Amino acid sequence: MSSLTVAGLSKAFGDARAVADLDLKVGEGEMLVLVGPSGCGKTTTLRCIAGLERPTAGRITIGNRVVTEIDQGVFVPPEKREIGMVFQSYAVWPHMTVYDNVAYPLKAIGVLRGEIHDRVMKTLRLVQLETLADRYSSQISGGQQQRVALARSLVAEPKLLLFDEPLSNLDANLRLQMRVEIKELQKRLGFTSVYVTHDQTEAMAIADRIAVMDRGMVRQVGSPRAIYDRPANTFVAGFMGTTNLLEGSVQEVTDAEAVVRTSGGITLRAIGARGAARGATVHVSIRPEALQLCPLEKPAAAANVWPATVALSTFLGDSVLYRLEVAGHTFEVHGPSTEVFEVGSKVTLAVEPSRCTLLIE
Repeated sequence: MSSLTVAGLSKAFGDARAVADLDLKVGEGEMLVLVGPSGCGKTTTLRCIAGLERPTAGRITIGNRVVTEIDQGVFVPPEKREIGMVFQSYAVWPHMTVYDNVAYPLKAIGVLRGEIHDRVMKTLRLVQLETLADRYSSQISGGQQQRVALARSLVAEPKLLLFDEPLSNLDANLRLQMRVEIKELQKRLGFTSVYVTHDQTEAMAIADRIAVMDRGMVRQVGSPRAIYDRPANTFVAGFMGTTNLLEGSVQEVTDAEAVVRTSGGITLRAIGARGAARGATVHVSIRPEALQLCPLEKPAAAANVWPATVALSTFLGDSVLYRLEVAGHTFEVHGPSTEVFEVGSKVTLAVEPSRCTLLIE
């Protein structure tokens, strides 16, 4: 497996720019997930890496080999890039057996028959399909067809594996099962991969690092934990999970924290003050599970504590979803089901500054 470097990638369709001056690096054995809303450019980026689209500008390097460099007229066709690709639609040939589907790439590059058999059966064992080698695609399930597509992409030992929304056609239970299998296989084999999805939960479950895209640009790159806990801007905070976004102005700034006063009159301390200036308009992101709900007579010992009223209380079994009114602001809170506060209850809402992220963008 090889590393991947994308530099200055742009792609326009007529006057519409789908990808804008995009830079990415993927290390050997790493899984980078591109995630974003429909139309943000993630699939176009993947197709440019694969050679299925010719970029308007940019340079793409797989390992030490430049496969695209528009300024120099370099554009290696897809079949010569030594990549594997798993599509949303499986792309499994119905007139072939499982074995023949997986063997096809090896036959196409002239691998000897005896070696083909060994490599196909070895790969089918990896995806737990060796007992179905003689079945046709019409005789196996959707999840099994996706395993066939994965095996076909792996059998030629590509330098880079690309996934384009591979689980979107599966039902919810199969999606959960397959994303675990893909991640386990990636860890075991160490293949380098770029994985496209619009599903934030899938991205966080499967990625080593995530690149969040919007309108053809990468808005933030980082580990799933960093992206979720420390979003770089309001788009990432709102797209990657549920958050409470408060707008306010900076009252005080220190090296570690800022004091922010919201339009509703709430004053709170938040981290991430670097670059913030006194008087600047900012947002503060607070995840629902970071907030602590307490009886009014027993407030929590936290730096940020406010009186609140329960406007909604929905029991979900292992947790309770609340909506709380605080000085004209509405907060969403995820609390434990061990203590349930009824609608209309007067409570206190508390959160530590370390769970409040200041956003300048």
